[in-house]
Amino acid sequence: MSYIKCKDLSVGYDANIVSREINFNLDAGNYLCIVGENGAGKSTLMKTMLGLIPKLSGELEYGENLSKKDIGYLPQQTLLQKDFPASVWEIVLSGHIGKGNLFYNKKQKQTAKDNMEYMSISNLANKCYRDLSGGQKQRVLLARALCATSKVILLDEPVTGLDPKVTTDFYNLVKKLNDDGISIIMVSHDIDSSTKYASHILHIAEKQLFFGETKDYMNSQAYKIFGIIENSR
Repeated sequence: MSYIKCKDLSVGYDANIVSREINFNLDAGNYLCIVGENGAGKSTLMKTMLGLIPKLSGELEYGENLSKKDIGYLPQQTLLQKDFPASVWEIVLSGHIGKGNLFYNKKQKQTAKDNMEYMSISNLANKCYRDLSGGQKQRVLLARALCATSKVILLDEPVTGLDPKVTTDFYNLVKKLNDDGISIIMVSHDIDSSTKYASHILHIAEKQLFFGETKDYMNSQAYKIFGIIENSR
């Protein structure tokens, strides 16, 4: 089952193309990492998939069993978002916004409780979000994303600012989500972790450089050049 298909897609802002000739598909159960240098259009592509900005050209299709409202999203964290003065419970529940109800119903509240338990944050329900550690905040946002979907989660540079141990724990948590049936799309600068955990890699620049299985990517010219650039920093 295919959830998302892109054909000859161009993304950018206004009439300014950031990346073009993007061709890939996300099937059920895939773990796709989008890699590329700064400014390559990774976050722009993610926002286009979410419908936050319009595509510039090409095709972007969603499977019959998926709509934009069925996609969970964990965005890059701004300073304002990190300091948001709401409780963990309120933030997790807000994942149900846009589902057509004026108030949260019993089923939605139970789903929020279940997702908090899944993320091992039930004990933080009454804590203020801004008082949490970086790793705890990401678990809260994952629980929120799970309230929006049981199919696909998009994560935009989710480990930025986290220490190495918390980063490893977070990657393992996302892998568990994938093993439990959630399809993952993650934007990442971490090429080593991307190739360790992902089933597929999409490498973009001004135009697409690679899409396919991770094992094939690691034998590609795109991977070799990217590795040299990253290791030289």
